[in-house]
Amino acid sequence: MKQFILIIGLLFFVNTKVEGQALDNSGRQKLIALQDSLQEISFNMINDSIEPQRYNASYKLIKTLVSALKIPFSYQFPFDALKSISIQNAPDQKFRILTWHVMNDDGSYRYYGTIQMNTPNGQLEMFPLVDYSSSLKNAADSIYSNDKWYGAQYYKVIPVLKNAENPYYVLLGWKGHTIQSTKKLIEILHFKDGKAYFGMPVFDDDPDNMGKKRIIFEYDRRASMFLNYNASENSIVFDHLAPPDPKLKGKYELYGPDFSYDGFKLLNGRWKFISDLELKNNPTDQDDNFNDPKKMKDL
Repeated sequence: MKQFILIIGLLFFVNTKVEGQALDNSGRQKLIALQDSLQEISFNMINDSIEPQRYNASYKLIKTLVSALKIPFSYQFPFDALKSISIQNAPDQKFRILTWHVMNDDGSYRYYGTIQMNTPNGQLEMFPLVDYSSSLKNAADSIYSNDKWYGAQYYKVIPVLKNAENPYYVLLGWKGHTIQSTKKLIEILHFKDGKAYFGMPVFDDDPDNMGKKRIIFEYDRRASMFLNYNASENSIVFDHLAPPDPKLKGKYELYGPDFSYDGFKLLNGRWKFISDLELKNNPTDQDDNFNDPKKMKDL
């Protein structure tokens, strides 16, 4: 494990100073060629029937991706043909977060990713994300740095800038878990002292459960859960999950949507829980992709 983390850290370490204003044509052509390679590698990472080969593809993807992102002003290249990696830009364009997964033969997952900052001079500044999910305890009430990450594949970035002293971003993510259950999460990302941190005590469920640092949902892998942001209401809306029988309370691998909706509404920089919301925005095609990674195989 330590050797693996060292390899990842060395691959992502970059300290190259570049001066300029924009991605030039030479750099763009190199990135187009590297994107083609990344497409082929990521296809094998998702579709290969042999687990070690899927991981070999992921390691090769890391090396190739780092080569691409080292190109000056690579942040300006969208990688929009690369579908097996989720690439989400912050709306304020301060960074983008790239995440992907490898599925294990037992139905569990390992997650990979990095945060690429949008530097004004084109210098590559990155925060590699190292998945420690299997060893992290009390995940809903802990703050982790990027090198001890509660892995997920993100599909939405929401900036929260009203609290000027401590701005942060909300990430919505899919987290395939086991052969029986899937997770989704509402995550917090913020930057401090040259590091990226995940988790912040800004979720208030009720007077007896204030200051949760992230929200984690777990439910039957065969089910689909809606979780998205309603910008017009400044709220995060999601399916209410429940067991098929009250006697099965706590068996989250059996939970599923019960056709009602709850949410968190942003008030003064904090997210207040609200039950029985009326759903005013429809599920999106992008959100549906993260219900089942098999849907991405032919992309």
